[in-house]
Amino acid sequence: MEDLLRDFLAEAGDLLSSVDNKLVELERNPADPGLLNEIFRGFHTIKGGAGFLEAGELVSLCHLSENLLDKLRKAELAAGPEILDVILAATGAVREMFGSLEKGVRPPPADGKLVAELKLAIAGNLPARVTLAAGRAASGPASGPDWQALYRSVSPRPPAASGVAPAATEPPQWGRRVGDRPGAAATGGRREGERVAESSIRVDTVRLDEVLNLTGEIGLARNRLSGLRAEILAGATGPDTLAALDAAVSQLDLLVSDLQSAAMKTRMQPIGRLFQKYPRIVRDLARNLGKEVEIELAGEATEIDKTMIEDLADPLVHLVRNAVDHGVEPPAERIAAGKPEKARIRLAARQDGDNIVIEVSDDGRGMSAERLRAKAVQQGLVRREEADAMDERESFNLIFLPGFSTAERVSSVSGRGVGMDVVRTNIRKLNGTIGIRSEPGKGTSVVLSLPLTLAIVPVLLVRLGEQPFAIPLALVREMLPIGESEIQEVGGRAAIALREEVLPIVPLALLIGRSGHGDPRYGVVMRSADVSFVLAVDGFDGREDAVIKPLESFRPKGVAGVTTLANGRIVLILDFKELLGSSAEVPGVSRSALVRPQLRAAA
Repeated sequence: MEDLLRDFLAEAGDLLSSVDNKLVELERNPADPGLLNEIFRGFHTIKGGAGFLEAGELVSLCHLSENLLDKLRKAELAAGPEILDVILAATGAVREMFGSLEKGVRPPPADGKLVAELKLAIAGNLPARVTLAAGRAASGPASGPDWQALYRSVSPRPPAASGVAPAATEPPQWGRRVGDRPGAAATGGRREGERVAESSIRVDTVRLDEVLNLTGEIGLARNRLSGLRAEILAGATGPDTLAALDAAVSQLDLLVSDLQSAAMKTRMQPIGRLFQKYPRIVRDLARNLGKEVEIELAGEATEIDKTMIEDLADPLVHLVRNAVDHGVEPPAERIAAGKPEKARIRLAARQDGDNIVIEVSDDGRGMSAERLRAKAVQQGLVRREEADAMDERESFNLIFLPGFSTAERVSSVSGRGVGMDVVRTNIRKLNGTIGIRSEPGKGTSVVLSLPLTLAIVPVLLVRLGEQPFAIPLALVREMLPIGESEIQEVGGRAAIALREEVLPIVPLALLIGRSGHGDPRYGVVMRSADVSFVLAVDGFDGREDAVIKPLESFRPKGVAGVTTLANGRIVLILDFKELLGSSAEVPGVSRSALVRPQLRAAA
């Protein structure tokens, strides 16, 4: 029965997210009977599953929602914003009941206020609501919607995982069918509202078949190698035997690569599973802020590692929230500027080589680089002379500074200057980059670029003395020799001119805390959206695909994990986000600190 409950929660959670999106679409197309029928069927399907599990409170809430939807289907009521608010509140309550089921406890009855509003709506007596924007003039500054709670309300509850915690000593006292399932209290110690990573994943059987087929072929290749080993041990070392051995090893290498690729595909999920949460978030935030906003989703079939989907959820909430709150204008302001009354936000994804690119864009007021610099100086985050020297890209990157905010008032939506700082921190943890394009009066685009997966990472092997280190290849733009004559002194720091840029030279020894800076002859150009520098190393040892293994008991600062090379040697994988810290400023040394060792060597 535990498997049935887990399947129900997974499927019903996806179905409820689909219902949320269709309700948002229904608000734009209230006369579409197809949408109403699909929403009705969604509630009906959930009610059927809840009935099988004997979750009577969930059945009652779905039934009440069906009654209201039936009135809409029969055109006895109009699908206005007030009625849709009530139905969306019902989907949030259903999701909370899923959370109770997942914990193995009886879902509590629906909130009495929600039940009363559903009944009033069915009777056609639902009073009109005042939006946040409409009430501002009379009541002063408002706190705004609780966007954290809103996000939790549209985030599917993860299904219960078997074997994660000891089984409950007593079964729940509700529902005979569910009451017998073990592990009912597996998640009882979780704090309310805390999100946890899903421990299960849906995999297409075609992909599983591919893994099984490759496993069989690898077994045949192993048998062939075992036979050749026996022949060689018996003294057969002629050219034919060695050629057969070479062919068998080559075939095994190819099969293992194919198996690795097939296994990685089983972790890949369409990013649409994440994107489907945001139409509801945009709709509710816009309604509370008195704005007309429509969200467009693109590239929903683009696939990304499942763990990346979970880690991207919060950063994208921040970006979408900022687009609604800061980016797009109220209807009156848009009309005065000659824009359509309804603003547009676009959430798009595409694959670019081994990376996924996600873009959140709006057609709002855009950002002024000059205003951002003035705000940063006013808030004491940068000095006036530093601000005056900034170009447009550097000015836009000011919004990532901790404490920076352009909001004139503090609310639960924004104003405390933590949102974009959190976004950059989380994207850095995923070995990703973030960039901004904006034009005053036209809109803003925030572009994220991330690796498709973090399980296997291409790395560049560099040397410091005789010790190798691994650098994620996603951060590397190019490698170059460093000649003494090319090292310049800029602002008291060693730097090198690279085409139209002057980049600081940062010895690897300095970053990892080794004494002395060696005699750097080679550089690795490290470049992300907000920091660029040349990493000085002693040499290169090539490129490898690394399987990152964490250091469980002790992890030094700046070390993402370890990997084992083809020669069996264990190498540290460096985490430059942690080595550099949260500041976009990189450490440096003087030119003399780098050049003197070379002069001594020459002498």
